[in-house]
Amino acid sequence: MTDQRRCYIIEHMEDAMHEWCALEYKHMLQNIGPEHLYFTSLTDKCLKEGMPDEVKTAKCYQEDVLNLPGVKPEEICLLDPAGTSELAPEDGEKFKYFLFGGILGDHPPRDRTGELRKLGFAGRRLGPVQMTTDTAVNVTKRVVEDKIPLDEVGYIDHPEIYFSRHESVTMPFRYIAEEKTILTKDGEKKTIRKPLMPPGMMELLKKDNEMTLDL
Repeated sequence: MTDQRRCYIIEHMEDAMHEWCALEYKHMLQNIGPEHLYFTSLTDKCLKEGMPDEVKTAKCYQEDVLNLPGVKPEEICLLDPAGTSELAPEDGEKFKYFLFGGILGDHPPRDRTGELRKLGFAGRRLGPVQMTTDTAVNVTKRVVEDKIPLDEVGYIDHPEIYFSRHESVTMPFRYIAEEKTILTKDGEKKTIRKPLMPPGMMELLKKDNEMTLDL
């Protein structure tokens, strides 16, 4: 394979599309681009009610991954928490499509990927810590296209997100670490590491946290 661009397939396994899912899908679109991002098994309800128009610029199908035109099963790598080997840069030469099944962000994990595992795709793991779906897609792209080894990507596990001095939530997932330079109160520059999340996710987490506190 000479073309270094790969394609990323998300087998959507929910009837609807929740707000957090829409944010993750938009984040994938920003990182991958519409030409190389596929959403499959989309229901009528999902397409008509929950899916943002921005996300619909990607390749959207109501068919499942086995019925995508021009896609051969042997060209597909399933990102599987139960895979026997880790994803490696050379997998970008072995496979054209990278498949993400179920909701990788479920906590605790429900092994939704098991439904795709039965179809016999080659599988690879993304390490021992569960990732959100958009993180998994972003990490996969960095490994197979940018040729960064999986253990050199740079991560933050289970970050605690603060909304105020007294309000915070711990996210039970692994994220890509994003380094930012800030100015301290003393006017000094300081580099901090933050989890790379979809735009709008902090606001959604804060809203969900406030709803929980009201109960």
